[in-house]
Amino acid sequence: MNKLIKTSLYLLTLVSLLNSCKDDFIDVPSKNPNADDFFNTEKDYEDALIGTYDLLQSTFWNALIGEIASDNTVAGGDPLSIDQPGIQQIDAMTHSEVNEHLRDIWSFMYGGLNRANYTLEFKDKTDFEGRENIIAQTYFLRAYFAFELAKWFGNVPLKTEEIDGVKRIAHKRIQFGDQYTMERTADLAELYSLIEADLLDAIKGLPAVQPNKYQVTRGAAQALLGKVYLFHGKQDETKFEASSQVLEEVINSKNYSLAPNYASIFEHAGENGPGSIFEVQYSDVEGGSFDCLQCSEGNVAIGFSGVRSYSGSTFDSGYGFNTPTQEVVDAFESGDKRKDVAILDILAWKKRYPGVNYEESRGNTGYYNRKYIPRQGDLNLGDNNLTNPNNYRAIRYADVLLMAAEANNRKSSPDDPKALDYLNQVRRRAFGVSDASRDVNLSGANLTQAIYHERRVELVGEGHHFFDLVRTDRAASEIENFTSGKNEVFPIPLIELELSNAKERWGQNPGY
Repeated sequence: MNKLIKTSLYLLTLVSLLNSCKDDFIDVPSKNPNADDFFNTEKDYEDALIGTYDLLQSTFWNALIGEIASDNTVAGGDPLSIDQPGIQQIDAMTHSEVNEHLRDIWSFMYGGLNRANYTLEFKDKTDFEGRENIIAQTYFLRAYFAFELAKWFGNVPLKTEEIDGVKRIAHKRIQFGDQYTMERTADLAELYSLIEADLLDAIKGLPAVQPNKYQVTRGAAQALLGKVYLFHGKQDETKFEASSQVLEEVINSKNYSLAPNYASIFEHAGENGPGSIFEVQYSDVEGGSFDCLQCSEGNVAIGFSGVRSYSGSTFDSGYGFNTPTQEVVDAFESGDKRKDVAILDILAWKKRYPGVNYEESRGNTGYYNRKYIPRQGDLNLGDNNLTNPNNYRAIRYADVLLMAAEANNRKSSPDDPKALDYLNQVRRRAFGVSDASRDVNLSGANLTQAIYHERRVELVGEGHHFFDLVRTDRAASEIENFTSGKNEVFPIPLIELELSNAKERWGQNPGY
């Protein structure tokens, strides 16, 4: 896919709400000034789709910083300096509206959303076999980028329109000048409804199986819809029922299963495995640099999370960020086989392999995110730490089981036996048992807490915990320095408010 992306992106002349050119507007002649020159062939649509997929690669920031924002990990980095101050601020919950990493997330997610808009604006222009599949993938991608914006920034500005009596995200590009009139969505509930509408359209047109591993399937759209419903449940409790129903469609499809060996999931051989519902694909064949991290075809979060100045067995070195806390290490129960897969205890590792050497990270915890650190044997062309090929497992089957467990437990007429079944399927794999010896047998609020715990240890290191804490109103009691009414979302970057002349019209998120 990456080779195709590089040859296709020049065809996409897209004006996102705020592009990745940081502060200055530059008058660059369009390579595609006349829309009549594009979307005339199947290849045009395929090129546009690949260009939209490309922005997924920038979500390495979302996963890395999302984990650091939670109580699972600390920022880490260079012990002798304030390394990546924007990340350090988010870790300490002292971030402001001036933060380069938050602006990157804002810009890249809008860029991806707007690339999808470009295709959807001309979705009916040319007919060909397979068009429905391409348009359905585009709906999924737009929903994915919009959901990331909702998680990070709340009810963000969007162009909307009425389609068949339903309010939708507009099937039109956000072009230069639109930012002066665009309004924020009314609230998160409205934004979730817009995202859900896209995913319902995606489900209609997606097949259960795709010819290429990077392409999203019907199951991926259903899983994401179930997740959006779960988040929407905070505003509308009826959404828990909707979440349980659509997630059970994924489960009952039998298209996915728990990988028998949890340890295999995060190795190269485990990519796109039986439990993979949606993965962001990376490679190590083209590198970026700190001048252009998004230019890397690799997963930059991997190098950031690697052990500093590491030499020795199995792993390669990195920059020492995203180091797990003692609290999350202690959250694993005795006998849980996931612990040694998720957590690299560097002192125990050095004792096992005496030739290992490394440098401690800032705020040293002694632990590293083993799921996503550099492995030996990668090509790592370009910068050794910025081109790691490890895919990001964005939606796993275990996540679906645990979301379905929560939805069944929290809906108005709970089905706790079903919730227990889904929860205990995950636990049996975690402890390597096929019987009920490690099952939990709880109900009501106690079962809810058990599901929350299981999500934390199953998904640690994957960037989900902060948002789980926020949507379940637990963040203030779990995250140090978290301020209720403020830190549930991150600030709209100041430069975006200024460039859009929108300080009064959009307003800043509360508390910033």
